Amino acid sequence: MTATARSLLGKLWFRVLLGLTLGVLFGFLVGPMQDVLGLGINGKDFLTQYVKPVGTIFINLIKMVVVPLIFFSLISGIISMTDAEAFKRIGLKAVGSFLMTGAFAVCIGIMFGTVFHPGLGVDLSALRAHVGTAAAAAAPAKEFSMVQLFVDMVPTNVVKAMSEDQILQVVVFAIFVGVTLNKLGEKTQMLNDLFKQSALLVFKLIELIIRFSPYGVFALTSWVVGTQGMDILIALLKLVGTVVGALFTQYLLFGLMIILFGRMSPFPFYRKMAEPQLLAFSTSSSKATLSTAMKVVNERIGVSKSSTSFVLPLGASINMDGTAIYLGICALFFSQAYEIPIDSHHMLVLILTATLGSIGAAGIPGGSLIMMGMVLTSVGLPLDGIALIAGVDRILDMLRTTVNITGDSVITMLVDKSEGTFDKKIYENMDVA
Repeated sequence: MTATARSLLGKLWFRVLLGLTLGVLFGFLVGPMQDVLGLGINGKDFLTQYVKPVGTIFINLIKMVVVPLIFFSLISGIISMTDAEAFKRIGLKAVGSFLMTGAFAVCIGIMFGTVFHPGLGVDLSALRAHVGTAAAAAAPAKEFSMVQLFVDMVPTNVVKAMSEDQILQVVVFAIFVGVTLNKLGEKTQMLNDLFKQSALLVFKLIELIIRFSPYGVFALTSWVVGTQGMDILIALLKLVGTVVGALFTQYLLFGLMIILFGRMSPFPFYRKMAEPQLLAFSTSSSKATLSTAMKVVNERIGVSKSSTSFVLPLGASINMDGTAIYLGICALFFSQAYEIPIDSHHMLVLILTATLGSIGAAGIPGGSLIMMGMVLTSVGLPLDGIALIAGVDRILDMLRTTVNITGDSVITMLVDKSEGTFDKKIYENMDVA
C-alpha cells in the first residue's frame, strides 16, 4: 500500500466516502437478488434483516449521546461567556440569523416550485399504489397551533423531555441553567467545572463512536439503495429534480454569504466541511453530525470554542434550511397536483409555518414528514399527499441534512467573526484540513 493510500485511509472523511460508495454498489447488487448466498431469502429482506441493523446500531449509539451533547455543550458554551452583554449579543445574532435564513430558504423553495411546477401532470392515484397506506399514517391528524409550539418549548418535566428526545425543550432548559450559572458567578465554580468536564467527556464518547461511522454508513446506504428501488424515484423525478436544484442553489448561496458578510473566500470552508457533510449525507441526521461539525468548525475553520459550543448546537436544533426548502416545494407540489391554488395570504402563512416547521423538525431521519402535515394543514391542502412522497423522502433527507449542517456552520462562523474571536489564519491555512 502506498503512502498516499495509507494517508487517505487514515482520514475519516475518506473512509466514510468509501463506505458510502461500497454501500451503493452492494445495494444495487444484492437488492434484486432472489436468493442471497443460498439462504432462501431475497436481497431486500437480507439487507433489512442482516445489514440494516449495523446502521441502526450506529444511529442508536449517536442518539444515545445526542441529548447529553446538546445539554452539556450549550451550558459549557454559555458559562464560557463571562460577559453577559456578549452572550445576549451573540444569542440575538444567532437566533436572528437562523430565522432569516430559514425564511429565505422557504422562499427559495416556493420560487423553484412556482417556476418548475413539479406537481403538474402528476397522477396521484397511480403513485398512491407505490407507497401504500402505511406511509399515510406519518401525517398527524390534529391541527397545528403556532401558539402551542411556543408553549411546548418549555418543559414541564425535564427528565421526560430528555428521555423522549424533545430537543427544543432540552435547549430551553440548558439555556436557563447556563444563564443562571453565569449570574451566580464564582459561587458555583465547582458546578461550572463539572459541566465543562462533562462536555469534554461527551465529546470523547462521540469521538469513539464516530470511528464506527464508515460501517454504519455502508449498512444504511446499501439498505436504502437495495430496498427503495427506482420506481418511485422515476415517477417523482420532477419533484426530486426541483428539490435537488433548490438545495444546490442554497448550498451555493452559503458561499455568497461568506463572501458578502465574512469578506472571505468560501473555498476553504467548502473544502474543510467535506467530512461533516459526508456524514450528514449518509446518516440523514443533523444531530448525528453535530459533534464532527463542532470539531471541524473549531479546529480547522477557526471558530472560537465558546461560539462553537453555543451557536452550533443551537443551530442544529432550530435552523434547518434544507428542510425549509423541502417543505416549501412540497406544498407547491401538492397544490399543483390537487389543482388547489395558493393565494397571497396563504403564501405568507406557508412561509411562516414552513419556517417554524423546519424548527420543529427533530433533526432525525423522517422528521420532515411530520412537519409537512402542519404545513399542508395551514394552507388547506389534503394530508393524504404525504403518502405519495414518503418513498423518496429518505433519499432527499440525505441532501437536506447536508444543507442543514452547512448552514449551521456558516452562521456560526459569521457570528464568531462579527465578535472578533474568529481565527482567520486557521481558516486560510489549507494544511489544516
